[in-house]
Amino acid sequence: MSTAADPDPQTRAVNWRVRMALGVLLLLAVAVVSVTNNLLTDRFTESTRNRAELRLALYSGNLLSELRQNAIVPQLLARDAELIGALNSADYTASTRRLISFVEEIGAASLMLLDIDGRTVAATDRNRLGSNHRAEPYFVDAIRANATIFTVAEREAGGYGFFYSRRVQSGSDVLGVIAVEVDLQKFGRAWAGISDAVIVTDSTGTIILTTEPRWRGRTEEDALARQTPQNAIQRAIQATADWTAQPTDSYLEGEAVMRLETRIPFRGWRMASFTTYASVRERVNGVLALEIMGFAILLALSFYALSRKTALRAALFQRESAELRTLNAALQREIAERKRVQETLAVAEQTLEQSSKLAALGEMSAAVSHELNQPLAAMKTYLAGARLLLRRNRQEEALSSFGRIDDLIERMGGITRQLKSYARKGQEAFSPVDMGDALASALSMMEPQLRQRHVQISRIVPDKPVMVMGDRLRIEQVMVNLLRNAIDATKSETNPKVEILLTVGETATLTVRDNGPGIEDLDQLFEPFYTTKQPGDGVGLGLAISSGIVNDLGGRLTARNGQAGGAVFEMQLPILGSDHSTQAAE
Repeated sequence: MSTAADPDPQTRAVNWRVRMALGVLLLLAVAVVSVTNNLLTDRFTESTRNRAELRLALYSGNLLSELRQNAIVPQLLARDAELIGALNSADYTASTRRLISFVEEIGAASLMLLDIDGRTVAATDRNRLGSNHRAEPYFVDAIRANATIFTVAEREAGGYGFFYSRRVQSGSDVLGVIAVEVDLQKFGRAWAGISDAVIVTDSTGTIILTTEPRWRGRTEEDALARQTPQNAIQRAIQATADWTAQPTDSYLEGEAVMRLETRIPFRGWRMASFTTYASVRERVNGVLALEIMGFAILLALSFYALSRKTALRAALFQRESAELRTLNAALQREIAERKRVQETLAVAEQTLEQSSKLAALGEMSAAVSHELNQPLAAMKTYLAGARLLLRRNRQEEALSSFGRIDDLIERMGGITRQLKSYARKGQEAFSPVDMGDALASALSMMEPQLRQRHVQISRIVPDKPVMVMGDRLRIEQVMVNLLRNAIDATKSETNPKVEILLTVGETATLTVRDNGPGIEDLDQLFEPFYTTKQPGDGVGLGLAISSGIVNDLGGRLTARNGQAGGAVFEMQLPILGSDHSTQAAE
């Protein structure tokens, strides 16, 4: 009798320790899941916000570029001799064809030539011929003003039209008005496929451009009020069911969204975007599911070990075979559970991999947009100059401008090829490059910006060629980025100056010095997406890309603040010696 009762105290002690271990494991699981939820929610929310801010900067930059591109068109067409002659003679037989030829080059939505009475006498849209625009603001304001007028006109069919207009005159006589319609609706259609919702408001707060057509003409508050938000009970249920719920900026179609806003430097316009938290919730919930399943596996293993001990104890005390069959069934259930866990883990890994690919695609798109911006700006300037030269019968100088445009197109093609090759470094074929020739080419590309800003350039270059081994296109790309940053840094200076010094020593060193305010944060200067420029002027990729190029060429790109003020950038590249020359020749 005493022998049968002896194991009871030991058994009770073992059971108590097992229960304590299981309780600690459950508390640890709850704590880990809670901390992980808070950390990942904050991290993924910030990542989503950063991507939304980057998209907003790109959207505002594209919109501003389209507006500035069309701003100069009325001024050029108002001086067209054939259009002035048509208004003087009232003979408009060839005017429509001439406007159509212009619109194909300009890329505007439409062009209209109005006589002094506001009647459409020539237009790229033949349906508008003969219509009267005497009461339209873009006609009335253009007749009264001696400059190009921008007007937002409300359409009868809904929506808005955006017009640049300028009066056409011969001497002191006003003959009519040339109106250029800018197609901004294409941006709304493009944004609708990428962002959840985007709006552009004018200085009065009225929505003039949006991905939601029913919002046009309303204020943001009125537009959002048209969507019925969730009531308090529904939001409480959702917050309880979803651990990753975040404080909302606003509601869109009853769903919590993140609202971001930026200023467009054009007539007080502002742009706002609304991004849902769906991606954040999916990613956080995926990780939480993995953690919960991991603890479930650990708990299952604990139960498995406990079951093994129970089986041994049952064998020692000659338990009935029915208990062994029950244990076997439990093990089968554990195996099935582990298989389901592995399948869910594979799905979660595929989701994370796809998210990583989308993030890389967004960064590559931002890099392409940044690197092509400068050649596009230079091409617009050369094209406008070529038109004026052709009108003045200075064909040779115009051909020179077209030749520069062709070089810029080649450069843009090279930039895209170069960006494609970033993922397979080490396959470029280097050749000897004269740093002096590369610098001259970069200055030629920046000539329109230098002339417009009246920047004083001081250049000191050795008489003999400074040869390095590398890719001339990539070296010129770095020089253009350094010159552009120097020009931007001197915007606030009355007498902007940029000093360029090319020296030869142990290395070929190009120094670019400006008289701007200097650099505040040298540590983060070469980090991607770090910039001190205003929104729409840059996304902070130029110096990061330039540093990578110089490192690939075996050199070094450094920056410091000058003793007399301003910023100093130095690009150092290995000099091409006799050994390198022989290898290049081979």
